Amino acid sequence: MRHRARHQPPRLRRVPRARAARAAEPPLRPGAAARHTTRPMTRLADLLLDALPQTQCTRCGYPDCAGYAQALAQGEAEIDQCPPGGREGVARLAALTGHAVRPLNPAFGGEAPRRLAVIDEAWCIGCTQCLDACPTDAILGINKRMHTVIEAHCTGCELCLPVCPVDCIAMEEATPGRTGWQAWSAEQAGAARARYALHRARLGSREHRAQDADDAGTGDEAAAAAAQQAARKRSVVEAALARARAAAQARERA
Repeated sequence: MRHRARHQPPRLRRVPRARAARAAEPPLRPGAAARHTTRPMTRLADLLLDALPQTQCTRCGYPDCAGYAQALAQGEAEIDQCPPGGREGVARLAALTGHAVRPLNPAFGGEAPRRLAVIDEAWCIGCTQCLDACPTDAILGINKRMHTVIEAHCTGCELCLPVCPVDCIAMEEATPGRTGWQAWSAEQAGAARARYALHRARLGSREHRAQDADDAGTGDEAAAAAAQQAARKRSVVEAALARARAAAQARERA
């Protein structure tokens, strides 16, 4: 696990370059979120999914690697949309689809060393927003307590960056000089795929419980409780931000 040094003072909120770059990337395709769950995976889609790095980063324009594999099998996506796979990844997809190898499409990002998320423990307010955003449950923490990233489980997807209300997460290069499949092994891909399946099952179980409550006639009560919880979380975040700003101002005056 990596932490930023405790002696670093909290920072006022900013938009990191990584987040700005992600904001410029293509959005998820309309309807893509449901596509991989409503259509059965074909044999070709399964093979394509096996060839992907399983970072679940959504840079391809689909909600996960399975959605991209399904779109490839259906002829709805191109083989050059997966930056984490890099040139070798494009070659793998080309061999399976019969398409000619081509460079990565820069509209989806470029090939680069793998990066890991690192949480600034001096600035983390324990809001838990990043826990559900992480596709491999690589972030450990509870409400109002500092969170930390489990390095071995982090795929470098960057999905935790935009949900953090205090910008306490940064990305650090983990494989200098190695990119694509040179920076990511088949074993790591398999582990990430398994953890993503568990992540989806966890979120799905929560949704089923909410649906069961609604079917039992307690939907209004559950919605009210959820609204109260969201309001409490907002108040916690706002209070923490106010304290951090006040502390920063006090240091500037000192």
